[in-house]
Amino acid sequence: MAEIFECVNLSKSYGSRQALAALNFSIPRGRIVGLLGPNGSGKTTLLKLANGLLTPTQGQVLIDGHAPGIRSKRLVSYLPERSALPQDMNARQLLRYYGEFFPDFDEQRARQMLQNLGIEEKLGIKQMSKGTREKVQLILTMSRDASLYLLDEPIGGVDPATREYILRTIIGNYNPDAAVIISTHLIADVEQILDEVLFLRQGQLVLQADAEQIRETKGMSVDALFREEFKCLGN
Repeated sequence: MAEIFECVNLSKSYGSRQALAALNFSIPRGRIVGLLGPNGSGKTTLLKLANGLLTPTQGQVLIDGHAPGIRSKRLVSYLPERSALPQDMNARQLLRYYGEFFPDFDEQRARQMLQNLGIEEKLGIKQMSKGTREKVQLILTMSRDASLYLLDEPIGGVDPATREYILRTIIGNYNPDAAVIISTHLIADVEQILDEVLFLRQGQLVLQADAEQIRETKGMSVDALFREEFKCLGN
């Protein structure tokens, strides 16, 4: 199946600090990929480049063969690390807003997920807790029929009891012809749904591997391999 996401000699610098260094990899449709690495490894920078929020210093990031732009906005559904919801709306107004802005937005799907999590549509964004806002933003992101989902720490701010539901939501609400990239430090929580993993260290790709092959060939979980590779505990 054709690649939906590709990095070609991709580098990004902020002044003298290099955030990403000569990345070369591709991701086909139909895969759920974990983007893993310690804080400061370049995960968020990569997702912002893919969403067109930053421009490369060198090389290219390609979405379905094209640089990020107007065309890719129709293909990519992006969940930022920090909430970007309009503060003057309630949940119901947000559903209408997304429906008007994104032709591929499934309002009924979003409404059902709000009900499943007990979030009232009349609840205003300002009145929501941080965790509830993050749930709402994930629901909005996963209710689009996109070709590529970019999720930056989708379960970082929610309670453990909600994480399993959110992971089921990710699995059950994306087109199987699409791909999902999940940036997270909670590897043990997400590895059950991952097809593939990318390990970043100081902006460099140090591993791209099939998650099941890691377990079979190395005899350890993805989380255990990550801890061994980076000599850290869950960071």
